[in-house]
Amino acid sequence: MILARTKFFLLFSAVFLAMTVFAHAQSGRTNPRPTPVPGDDDPEKVFTEEIKMNVSAFDRDGAFFAGVKKEDLVINEDGVLHQATSVRRIPATVLIVLDTGGEDRQAKDFRTTREAAKALVKSLQPDDTVALMEYNDSAKILAEWTNDKQQLLTALTKNLAFGKRSRFVEALNLAAKFFDKSNLENRHLVLITDGLDSTSGDTERRAAIRNLLATDINVHILSYTKMEQAVVQQRVRSVQGGGTQRKELPPGADIPVQGQTKTYPVMTINLDRAMIRKIRERGENLARSEKALTELAESTNGLLFLPESRAEMIEKTESLAKNIDANYVLTYIPKRALSDVRTVEERSIEVTSRRAGLEVLAKRKLVVRPENR
Repeated sequence: MILARTKFFLLFSAVFLAMTVFAHAQSGRTNPRPTPVPGDDDPEKVFTEEIKMNVSAFDRDGAFFAGVKKEDLVINEDGVLHQATSVRRIPATVLIVLDTGGEDRQAKDFRTTREAAKALVKSLQPDDTVALMEYNDSAKILAEWTNDKQQLLTALTKNLAFGKRSRFVEALNLAAKFFDKSNLENRHLVLITDGLDSTSGDTERRAAIRNLLATDINVHILSYTKMEQAVVQQRVRSVQGGGTQRKELPPGADIPVQGQTKTYPVMTINLDRAMIRKIRERGENLARSEKALTELAESTNGLLFLPESRAEMIEKTESLAKNIDANYVLTYIPKRALSDVRTVEERSIEVTSRRAGLEVLAKRKLVVRPENR
């Protein structure tokens, strides 16, 4: 009896030990999960890289060309031809930036800047989305994105202010950030400015411009530089003096007889060399600014206007609005993958037409950074 119980106990212990070892072995095993097989209705995710830019389209008479298709366009990126993947016609997104500051304003007039902005707002299409920014001692947004033209005109009438400084670089950086906060497309930045900066140097300016080159924003400029340079030239002539004139005779005196009565030239001389140097430095700064503004517009598929009068500046807004509202948004897949970029590189892109009667304006530089791939 005791032997039977002993056999039963040993048999039970062996079975219990075997079950314990098996359970322990199972707790440390990672069971492979079956790879899910997508069903017929499940969407397939495919990663593609696209470059986006704007294209202005006109007919031979300068009117907007409707119905542009992707087959109508040829894209040249650094000498390599590409085909557009899409061409869309959508309303424009326009940020108007007003320069209302500066230590030495002569031709750059507060009223003209405001009236030019108003004229542009009125000329744009009703479904365009517009925002306003001003910069002087600092840069700030005056009106958020809206297509309510009356709201924009009211802001231009009531909210503008003067300033002694001109923070051009700060305005460019704020504009880029402001665009990035929205998902709006067909993006245009309009600068009404002389391009001078009271606080930032050439290094900061170049960095701000390269930042814009890394986007699809078109930069258009209504520049005061030509008018300001004309004022500088007048001031230089005035300060330096020069020229001759005959001495006025007192009333009743005889008229000088040629060859008998001597006349003497009158020279006006200004010995304030510091003033002359300051005026000339301003002229040089304006010339450099005009060159930088020209390169900025050309590199971002934008337009540059250099009016020679205040009336002309306001008139040019009609041509600018016409160009903005003739834009299509184009996309294409680059043959040199963006994901392969390891250092900052610059690509030159130009779009031409292969369709008879269609003329396009689309040329820009694109800065590609590894972190923005």
